[in-house]
Amino acid sequence: MSMLTPPGMGGKYRVTGRRFPHMRRPRSPKRIVLAAVAAVAVLGLGGWGTLQLVDAFSGGGGGSPQAARKNGDCGKAAHGDQTDARAASHGAPREQLPGPADITVNVYNATPRSGLAKTTADELKQRGFRIGKVGNAPAPYDKNVNGAALLLGAPEDTDTAMRVLQEQVEGAEVKSDVRKGEEIDLIIGAGFKELAPRKGTSPRPAATPPASTPSGGAAKC
Repeated sequence: MSMLTPPGMGGKYRVTGRRFPHMRRPRSPKRIVLAAVAAVAVLGLGGWGTLQLVDAFSGGGGGSPQAARKNGDCGKAAHGDQTDARAASHGAPREQLPGPADITVNVYNATPRSGLAKTTADELKQRGFRIGKVGNAPAPYDKNVNGAALLLGAPEDTDTAMRVLQEQVEGAEVKSDVRKGEEIDLIIGAGFKELAPRKGTSPRPAATPPASTPSGGAAKC
């Protein structure tokens, strides 16, 4: 029996060769799988924590519900600012504008075409406006209005009553004077064809222009 033979093993078991046998348990596949799963979980948690730290220090958070709500509120605020800006650029809000029944219009004809002031006044009356004076334009404006029309009124009526009347005459110019009354002068110019179509109705066919007076003759109402 060799000196390397453990006691009690007798001569049946002999240690031969130059390597000493190491006794260890065989590796279990289940433990290997559990170890791999644990390693993946640790790596995943570490990566998620790193992203959270980077996001916190960089001021991000665009994908979070809180950020979405914040962005939505900012969008609403921006939209509200744009709406207010548009309302300011167009004068008074629509709900503050007077109705046609609250506006008195003086209709004057500054063109050589006869009957233009009366027919325009009748149409405005049908649309609900109150009609004041109807006649030829005052001397400073007679045959001196090249556009569709000229609206004259008090300064405080520029963005209210005159704005409502301007919707009836496309291309009308608006001016204010020193008057204190609430009446508005509609001076029909050379470029006038007809009133703007009523809302919700189709444009009427162009009417035959009234006959012009001889050169040098006064314009007829």
